[in-house]
Amino acid sequence: MMPSSIRRSAAAAAAVLTAATALSLVNAAPALAAAPGTVQTAGDPLNVRRAPTTAATVVRTVANGAAVSIDCQTTGPSVTGPLGTSTLWDYIPALGGYLSDTYVKTGSDGRIAPDCGVGSGSAECSTGACAAEGLFRSSDARFSVWDRDADGKSAVVAYWLKGGIGPLYVWNSTGNGTQVDKVVSVPDGGWVHYKTCVANYSATSPVLEACSDGITDFAS
Repeated sequence: MMPSSIRRSAAAAAAVLTAATALSLVNAAPALAAAPGTVQTAGDPLNVRRAPTTAATVVRTVANGAAVSIDCQTTGPSVTGPLGTSTLWDYIPALGGYLSDTYVKTGSDGRIAPDCGVGSGSAECSTGACAAEGLFRSSDARFSVWDRDADGKSAVVAYWLKGGIGPLYVWNSTGNGTQVDKVVSVPDGGWVHYKTCVANYSATSPVLEACSDGITDFAS
């Protein structure tokens, strides 16, 4: 039979462990979920942007008073709208893009949805009208490449990884108005630097034309 002093010590240790576990559960921050909002403008339709910046492509518009579901939020350039001035942007999956939080009434002045993390850059190249656009999504290390002009050339993302690896390429040679998605090998927390260009397809050493500025992003 176990001595009473050992039994008391074991019981005390178990009680401490139980209390610590309960305390950690109480103090754990609940995960935020997608949140509802209502578009608020002066009456005009609101532009939905590919990335959280007023410089990004407009993918569509949404009507004043429309109900939206905010999947996540991130920071971008400051915008002044009907609800004030803020750097907060809301990602709306059903609309395929971002809205400035200053145009979305949510009942709160702060964050109400999970952080979108990184992967919010949008690189465009142009020889007049935009001919190509590339977007890196950090959550699954995926590039999307859009061809936006019937110019006889392909849209291409050229990218480099840590250690000077690259350039590597993601091609869209399927024609004007199309989109190509490709998962690339970027480890969690690893960086990728990329730019979007137009070019004649080449598997090895394409001559890149009309390239965008470079963007550096990270896989989350």
